Amino acid sequence: MNVSTRGHLAMLLFSSLVAGSFSLGALVANDLNPAALNWIRFLIAGIVIGVVAILTKGVPRSAVVAPWRYLILGGLFAAYFVLMFEGLKTAAPFSTAAVFTLTPMMSAGFGWVLLRQITTRRMAVALAIGAFGAVWVIFRADLHALMMFRIGQGEVYYFWGCLAHALYTPMVRKLNRGEAPVVFTFGTLIAGFVILSIYGKNDILEVNWTELSGLVWVTVLYVAVFASAATFVLLQFATLHLPSAKVMAYTYLVPSWVAIWEIMLGHGAPNFLVLVGVGFTVIALLLLLRDDRSIK
Repeated sequence: MNVSTRGHLAMLLFSSLVAGSFSLGALVANDLNPAALNWIRFLIAGIVIGVVAILTKGVPRSAVVAPWRYLILGGLFAAYFVLMFEGLKTAAPFSTAAVFTLTPMMSAGFGWVLLRQITTRRMAVALAIGAFGAVWVIFRADLHALMMFRIGQGEVYYFWGCLAHALYTPMVRKLNRGEAPVVFTFGTLIAGFVILSIYGKNDILEVNWTELSGLVWVTVLYVAVFASAATFVLLQFATLHLPSAKVMAYTYLVPSWVAIWEIMLGHGAPNFLVLVGVGFTVIALLLLLRDDRSIK
């Protein structure tokens, strides 16, 4: 299995884990301030990744050269997560997933500006097919629901977060100087933790951590270990071996995974027509799995 294929598999797992944060996050978004929630999230994820880094690759002295790199990346991802949970206070999981599907196009644009990565005609077609399939899934194959769609404050907040996420992807490749993904992730998490400690100081101090509900702690642990520590490594590995547009194309699978999560949480199952949208996202991914020799 070559590194490109492993990159695609990493993003497949990434999309399934990220989807869980939408469904779980919507359940507790109003129970804990976004800055405080993500502060404890970065802390737990940093400890997990730090232990893994020390036990595997170690943290070489060269990894701490130019620490400003981690501040940029940590700031972008901290902004994404805070704005995500701010948006989930009022927006539904499917609605935020709709906004999330804008990131591939934005990432492709940032990839061209920062890395001069070119999106081929076939990749553009694949992105368009994936977008159509994702929207089909998000609105449960209901054209009336699509026509009645309104942009709420929560979606606007999350859009700016997705912009930060889209910029983060090519920035990883631009700023990485040969560090292993787990080591680079560790630096990013530390930087994000420091930034959130400063930005959310008052909110963090106001939280009575011993009185939080079990559901809040389950969500915090999930987003810290699976939707942060694991996905950070998966995303950074993929961005080092795949073009930014291809990496972010896997966000088109997130609405489908959200549908599965909603079913498991007892929030209802999509109808058969929704599976048509899933089929379109699969077609898009199959197109993207083909090798682009012109893309470096």
